Amino acid sequence: MKVTAEKMEKWLRGIFGVDPEVPKLSLPEYLKSIPELDSLSDVPAGTPVLVRGDTDAKPGAKIGEGDIRLRCMEETLRFGRDRGWKQIIFGHIGREPEKSLNKVRDRLAEIMQCEITFIKDWLNPDTLEILPEVPEAIQKAPPGGLIMLENVRKYEIERVLWKAKPADIAQLAPRLAKIANEFAEKVARIYVHEAFSAGSLDTSSLVIPAAMDRVAMGKYEWGQFTGPLMDCLQAELVVSSGLKIDKLDDLTAMINRGTVRWVFTGGSLAMGLKKAAAQLDGQDFCIGVQEDPAHADKPYYIPPERVEQAKRLIADGRQKGIQFIMPIDFVLQDGRVSRTIGPTDQQLDVGPETSQYYEKKVGEFLESVRGREAVAFHNGVFGMFEDPRFEEGTRRFIRQLKRMKDAGVKVYVGGGEGGTALEKYGQPDWVTHNFTAGGTVLNALGSEPVPYLVALKMAAGR
Repeated sequence: MKVTAEKMEKWLRGIFGVDPEVPKLSLPEYLKSIPELDSLSDVPAGTPVLVRGDTDAKPGAKIGEGDIRLRCMEETLRFGRDRGWKQIIFGHIGREPEKSLNKVRDRLAEIMQCEITFIKDWLNPDTLEILPEVPEAIQKAPPGGLIMLENVRKYEIERVLWKAKPADIAQLAPRLAKIANEFAEKVARIYVHEAFSAGSLDTSSLVIPAAMDRVAMGKYEWGQFTGPLMDCLQAELVVSSGLKIDKLDDLTAMINRGTVRWVFTGGSLAMGLKKAAAQLDGQDFCIGVQEDPAHADKPYYIPPERVEQAKRLIADGRQKGIQFIMPIDFVLQDGRVSRTIGPTDQQLDVGPETSQYYEKKVGEFLESVRGREAVAFHNGVFGMFEDPRFEEGTRRFIRQLKRMKDAGVKVYVGGGEGGTALEKYGQPDWVTHNFTAGGTVLNALGSEPVPYLVALKMAAGR
């Protein structure tokens, strides 16, 4: 399907959420509109199929170490091999353009127990033409063969949407239409998205589907969205923490669904809520450098408008009977534990009193749900846990995840830093499920749709 620059402009307006004809939908509504992999069962052997894979992995010494995302692709790739498709896998590793997928290719070949052709240079970055090596490799590949393209972020065109604004759409559309058409003409016209964690504004996930004849969602990705994430939409208890206050948007969206009754917080989010709660009660609370305009360029800075947003959230939540459980003491930058934060201080972990308080409140939650099903969702960490001086709050709370699961609660961890903390301080079976993609999960549960779901829905609906 040839994509003109004008069609690409409209497509990009849909991606950026500024096309009134492309409404924002709920997660279940997106899933109803996107085909499953089984919908491609009629695709004949020998057909090239483009697979946007979850290749952002760091394989260890053997299978099972650092390759969970690659193993999650296996069912989808075997589906295609069993049908004799020629699958061309493309994806990224990290954010740095110079990183290579050569070790990822080697590990995926071990997992799939077959050879995987690797194409290091596959695009002319100046003309945006797919190099001849790609169609030649596809032509030579046997039915069921696998080909992997080098890190897509090697090329600037993959990254042009990262900082783009709606005002940039007209300028970007011709180049993005060009790359989409190149893939359709020289690589494949059928596209499978099997990259659950690829929630960034990447051309491979958001633009290439515009030129495809057919699209589908991979087996693992579909299972994550229709299984664990559906449970998370029903969460009564949410643990939300992190360095950036923009998680306030996601927390607001989760609360607005009407099921959340308990909110445990840490990090910058807790600081914004702590100050907001104090002001609602006619007081104030200093949050140190996090409210100092001199630190406005830092990721932990909390501007006044975010405090006002937090006040609205707490006021509304209190009327609905929601408990906001916030820190009562803090570990400061010099290791001091204090109930207050000075103007030049920065909190980097919750203190021991807070940990005891959180454990008490978890007990109250468990008592409130005794004898019935309940869901808890945990995201983020309570402090700068990579530094041993500021890890204790996070370490102690990870035990509470096991406590909740042992009591019969379904406990989900949103990947990212929370997942890393679980691996560091706990065991996989301490929770019901640990997602492999923090950002995607927050998008799915939060205030903005997962970008690639928007693209897949538009592609499927043509």
